[in-house]
Amino acid sequence: MRPDPLIVHVIHRLDVGGMENGLINIINGMTRSPFRHAILALAGVGQFGRRLERGDVEVLSIDKRPGKDLAAYGRLWRVLRRMRAAIIHTRNLGTIDCQWVAAAAGVVHRIHGEHGWDISDLRGTSRRSLWLRRACAPVIQRYVAMSRDIERWLVDDVRVPKARVSQIYNGVDSERFRPAGALAEDLPWSPGDVLTIGTVGRCEPTKNQGALLAAFPMLLQLVPDIAPRLRLMIVGGGPQHREFFERAREMHIAEQVWMPGVRSDVAELLRAMDVFVLPSLNEGISNTILEAMASGRPVVASDAGGNRELVSAGVTGELFDPRKADDLAARLVPYVRDAELRRRQGAAGRDRAIAQFSLRAMIASYDRLYREVLRK
Repeated sequence: MRPDPLIVHVIHRLDVGGMENGLINIINGMTRSPFRHAILALAGVGQFGRRLERGDVEVLSIDKRPGKDLAAYGRLWRVLRRMRAAIIHTRNLGTIDCQWVAAAAGVVHRIHGEHGWDISDLRGTSRRSLWLRRACAPVIQRYVAMSRDIERWLVDDVRVPKARVSQIYNGVDSERFRPAGALAEDLPWSPGDVLTIGTVGRCEPTKNQGALLAAFPMLLQLVPDIAPRLRLMIVGGGPQHREFFERAREMHIAEQVWMPGVRSDVAELLRAMDVFVLPSLNEGISNTILEAMASGRPVVASDAGGNRELVSAGVTGELFDPRKADDLAARLVPYVRDAELRRRQGAAGRDRAIAQFSLRAMIASYDRLYREVLRK
């Protein structure tokens, strides 16, 4: 291993998101590893990069235009030649074809991570996506699967030899995300006076917050004695944010719904929730579920993708059918009625997050992976 080998992480855009959060956690946490890091975004860099704690990380964008932009591949090739990367690590379908550019630029060691799928292809089985992934497989040395579900898909559907796949879970910072601590300063209600059901995520179709919004008035009808105390918190921006705000008004629940948009104080907001809901249509391994678990909150999540690997039904939370808002409403009833259930399952979730999904374990796994790849 040559001194200070450079790992270039290629992503579509550096902005708010679970995958991006995981990447920054990896880089911030690998201070004792003999690696330098750079982040190369295809389509721009937002403010999220400010979370980087290391001053030696180059962050840049090649400003790829939407759709086909052949000139962008030339810019990518030149950047990779200049950087002289030891490893390129691409993530998800939007960057996988960059593996061929990296091979042409002389990057010897090449890793690709799969974190989940898009709303248009919830299981990654469309002919086009499978064709593209299989076409890039010859130049990819190792794959990283966020969940066992994704690992099975890579082996069975993409036809990657199992020996080339490493399954590494996301990790959570259990010191930052913990039950005790400060609350968000601008809460519109006093947590002691209400019972809050909340979620965190970008407001877009695959995250399915619309199901939670539809379930909330159903829940109000199921528990009329508790209904005046119930509140709904939807944290996150995105293309459906304004639509959800209008729907809440049309359903006459706007006074009980708070939608503060994109926030940097997620840990403080999670502490203000009594129950956390993740309604996504599909997930790899959800950072927000892990953060809610570490915060000591029971999690009611969609029975989809990697959620089954995080939420232990009846122990740390429950699973529901993401396409049935009435199922979600029914699953929430025991939690709004039973404070002891919330306390017990929240505590079990934090114990599970610390024992099985620690930030330290995730960073150590990536450190081992990068060392193994460089030795070959």
